[in-house]
Amino acid sequence: MYLTKEEKQQLFEKHGNGKNDTGSAEGQIALFTKRIAHISDHLKTNRKDFNSERSLVMLVGKRRSLLDYLMKKDILRYRAIVKELGLRK
Repeated sequence: MYLTKEEKQQLFEKHGNGKNDTGSAEGQIALFTKRIAHISDHLKTNRKDFNSERSLVMLVGKRRSLLDYLMKKDILRYRAIVKELGLRK
């Protein structure tokens, strides 16, 4: 797989509450962002791969719902993760 266990732990350690905290919204949003970037790169070279395109749309939807949840619960955490990851909103 393109993302090793150590890379995931570093990602959760940087954006979550610790390397074993895989359930935090910030960690999941960061993981989804990394996966979205990987699938987007794949689709640039394989533009007829419709299964990957569907996966990309589903991941973007999941990330959007997590961002909406975080915005409702704690606007400061939402603004911090959006700024940290460089997302549009």
